[in-house]
Amino acid sequence: MLERLHFDNRFTAELPGDPERANYRRQVQGACYARVAPTPVAAPRLVAFSPEAASLLDLSAADCLSEAFVQIFAGNRLLPGMDPYATCYGGHQFGHWAGQLGDGRAINLGEVVNKRGERYTLQLKGAGPTPFSRTADGLAVLRSSVREFLCSEAMFHLGIPTTRALSLVATGEQVVRDMFYDGNPKREPGAIVCRVSRSFTRFGHFQLLAARNDVELLRRLLDYTLRTDFPELRAPDEETYLRWFAEVCRRTADLVVGWMRVGFVHGVMNTDNMSVLGETIDYGPYGWLEAFDPGWTPNTTDADGRRYCFGNQPRIAHWNLAQLGNALHPLIGSAEPLNAALETFAERYTASWRDMMAGKLGLQALDGAGDEALVADLFALLGADETDMTIFFRTLGALPITDEAVGAGFFNDAFYSPATIGEDHAARLVAWLARYRARVAADALPMQVRRARMAHSNPRYVLRNYLAQLAIDAAEQGNYAPVHELLDVLRHPYSEQPGRERYAEKRPDWARNRPGCSMLSCSS
Repeated sequence: MLERLHFDNRFTAELPGDPERANYRRQVQGACYARVAPTPVAAPRLVAFSPEAASLLDLSAADCLSEAFVQIFAGNRLLPGMDPYATCYGGHQFGHWAGQLGDGRAINLGEVVNKRGERYTLQLKGAGPTPFSRTADGLAVLRSSVREFLCSEAMFHLGIPTTRALSLVATGEQVVRDMFYDGNPKREPGAIVCRVSRSFTRFGHFQLLAARNDVELLRRLLDYTLRTDFPELRAPDEETYLRWFAEVCRRTADLVVGWMRVGFVHGVMNTDNMSVLGETIDYGPYGWLEAFDPGWTPNTTDADGRRYCFGNQPRIAHWNLAQLGNALHPLIGSAEPLNAALETFAERYTASWRDMMAGKLGLQALDGAGDEALVADLFALLGADETDMTIFFRTLGALPITDEAVGAGFFNDAFYSPATIGEDHAARLVAWLARYRARVAADALPMQVRRARMAHSNPRYVLRNYLAQLAIDAAEQGNYAPVHELLDVLRHPYSEQPGRERYAEKRPDWARNRPGCSMLSCSS
């Protein structure tokens, strides 16, 4: 089946590429991509694959377990029809314009059209240098690749838009990395992830062309994006461009609401890490809220400014969309209609957030200031003492609504220090529970419906950093079984899985300050 994959490389066929074919670092002008081949590796070995992602390409488990699969998705072999390339884009990093960035360690193999007529781009991350690698080597290490592979699939099963991960291959080679940029580099096992998406087009693709005043190519790229990724929109013109921008705003709003629902923190929301499809892209220093704290960021690079902390994600998404709007200005010629389209984000985010919170609380809908106060007071309680967000909301779904004797102790599993919960905090929680019970009673949803609604909104299992780190520790010793089991657990995040309760436990004390469990950086 691998030989029968049908490649229809529309991106390279319809958009201009760099005529220079040599692979050296440079500024690429007047082009959307540069052709570049993956760098062969010494001893590739399959760590894991996703059957669900493989099915998008009409691939079976037998296909994915074949030696040919390993060689192809390690970058050692190209299939007929593959046309590998790296794309050119710019972006704002931590709020500052960075100029040309591009696919510094990502190489697109081509676009596959499956039996259903769906188009997917295959991209190797960590397959060697490209013209956009700047001073880096274009490689990736096993620890970051395990995290990207697992999280891509975990987010999909959580119902949050995301790029997908087809495969994770160990290269059999060592890569030097300074994990915290503190002058302590070390050799680590290398790896490559094959990512899958309908498109890897980012805000930064448009930003760079606008910054270079290449209006003709900016228009060509947007027209291509409309034809290929948004065919429901009509023929390109200024009105369609504005409708497209508003659609990107809506999708981005829904994406961030999804993050907020499950407590996910992206960690590095630069504009070059934002997909126009509204998918989560670029899994670097991400994390899940454990002790609820809106100011928490998993990224040590962001520790001082906390620009990309949990509570800032909606604001940063809006700011990033404004930068995309600025890039579209040369095609529109006026800021007013772009600002009007940008308003779509706030409108959609507010409505989607209210629907999301109603689901988390098991209500039909949030209703007025009283419900807003109920939510605000709950978040204040969660933040006042170390309370695990995931476990708390899952436990709330099991709360006996008619039993008023059930109090703060019902949530002991969610408290990181249940023995130190003070009387005042317990009393405040009991008072909040009384208000919540009254609100649920007024909603008049049958108990089974309410619980099902909450169970679908509040996951039992998320990819906690310490769980990922345990799988990484084993994989670095050549034991891939924990990666496989964790992937299987994450396939069913909303279901009770008897015998796997340990995957739903809160962060243990040993992981509180351990690198990889609590501290991450942009380094890979």
